[in-house]
Amino acid sequence: MSRLRFGMFTAPFHPVPQNPTLALERDLELIQYLDRLGFDEAWVGEHHSGGFECIASPELFIAAAAQVTKHIRLGTGVTSIPYHNPLQVADRWVQLDHMTRGRAMFGAGPGALASDCYMMGIEVANTRRMMEEGLEAIHHLLYDDSPLTMKTDWFHLKEATLNFRPYSEQVDLAFASISSPAGPRLAGKYGGGVLSLSATSAVGRDVLGGHFGVWEQRAADFGNVADRSRWRLVAPVHIAETREKAFENVRYGIERWVEYFTSVVALQFTPETRDAEAFAHELVDSGFAVIGTPDDMVALVERLQEDTGGFGAFLVMANDWADREHTMKSYELMAKYVFPHFQGQADRAVRSNRWCQDNYQDFISIAGDAVLAAIESHEKEEAIKGRVSTNADAAADAVRWAGKNQDA
Repeated sequence: MSRLRFGMFTAPFHPVPQNPTLALERDLELIQYLDRLGFDEAWVGEHHSGGFECIASPELFIAAAAQVTKHIRLGTGVTSIPYHNPLQVADRWVQLDHMTRGRAMFGAGPGALASDCYMMGIEVANTRRMMEEGLEAIHHLLYDDSPLTMKTDWFHLKEATLNFRPYSEQVDLAFASISSPAGPRLAGKYGGGVLSLSATSAVGRDVLGGHFGVWEQRAADFGNVADRSRWRLVAPVHIAETREKAFENVRYGIERWVEYFTSVVALQFTPETRDAEAFAHELVDSGFAVIGTPDDMVALVERLQEDTGGFGAFLVMANDWADREHTMKSYELMAKYVFPHFQGQADRAVRSNRWCQDNYQDFISIAGDAVLAAIESHEKEEAIKGRVSTNADAAADAVRWAGKNQDA
């Protein structure tokens, strides 16, 4: 399997009330910053109610982000398929694929908020069926040149085709999964990946292995392969230089996050307390989140690797637990210390440093001998000319002192 990738998954979660213009601008700046730090991926959600999750069109946001980033890949996290006509979804995805020159990724899901469905007159019980129907149409439109006529109880396509094919030979599709097997089933059918959005919750941990089994079996049924490198796991993380600092940082905003997830959205974790600080410790003690150090994040990722048998990308669930300064610092610490642990960028530097330390005495002796030889050569040259070398003895003594001092 290829090297472990790191990314960010943002709903986003911005407490109300605040200026939505500034919130969107900060989200864009964050992705620019992650691009500079070397994050591999950023996924952006679609939501239409609740106030906190303020991006309604991840495709629009990705189009803007693509213009101010260079390397990071950008995904819809996710496009809620039942909310849209499949032809329009396929058209937007193909356009984004061209505009980003293949950097766009396309996450699909049934929709996360019952309140969104309510406003659109959609029965939540029907969303997974609608997602499957929509994806059947989308997949045909992406890869089949023949016109599509398809009628369901929520859309009707007549001889539908796209203006052009995707930029990428194979569009990077990923399917959202929490507890239902719907996402892994679709990933197997369409040769896509899986976005495990609650991998560290009790429910998420219990079904991870089973979901891979479903994905693998369905992939085999349709002549595809369940590729672990396309499995992405999501978990909330905030790190600092010490655990104490990390917990101090999250006092800034975790209370509002707790309120949102206990009064608006159903969190895949049942808290025993409504006290924000106690809740933060409960999140960590349960294994749901990391609020700690780079070493704590390393331990979480290693635990997930062991639990799952391997996956392709770890995505940090973005939040406003800490203020902007400490949030940015947290991402910097990830890139500085966590990435190299799993990706091996620093391995050669570490080995080189250790080798130089192990052989330090030999190298300092060789270097000192070379300096002394140069001093002696200079003294002989000066003596032939009848001159006395100035400060030569002092320089030689300094070199000898340095060697003796290191020996000690």
